[in-house]
Amino acid sequence: MEVKLYVGNLTYGTTEADLQTLFAASGTVKSVQIIKDRDSGQSKGFGFVEMTTQEEAQNAIKALNGKEVDGRALTVNLAKPREERGGGGRGGSVYLRHPGGGVTSNARRRALLLFGYEASYRGRRGVFARAANVRLCGMVQAAC
Repeated sequence: MEVKLYVGNLTYGTTEADLQTLFAASGTVKSVQIIKDRDSGQSKGFGFVEMTTQEEAQNAIKALNGKEVDGRALTVNLAKPREERGGGGRGGSVYLRHPGGGVTSNARRRALLLFGYEASYRGRRGVFARAANVRLCGMVQAAC
């Protein structure tokens, strides 16, 4: 059974090939992934290495946790399972505030049109779009 390890405190110049070589001394490396920024493509300074057995993973942790690589002490431990993340796409709450302090009907209309919804209003508590649960009031909280 494969075991996934978290590797932190990497320099931005560290490559997946560097990690493959570093961890290969502890056992068979199944996969290596350095996490990169979606927009810039630059490393975020951490990644994941998948080892083939629990014993090899423990050997890698013992050998590499705290080891200095490129002037930085690595953090190596068992990766935690990825948590489910909610939402994405349309349906998240969108809150707008007018620069003057209040939420104007024009701001509501523009925001609904921006997200592709036909404006439909309901009282002082907020603005709702029929196509999804989009509510406008207060400050910008999340975008669809």
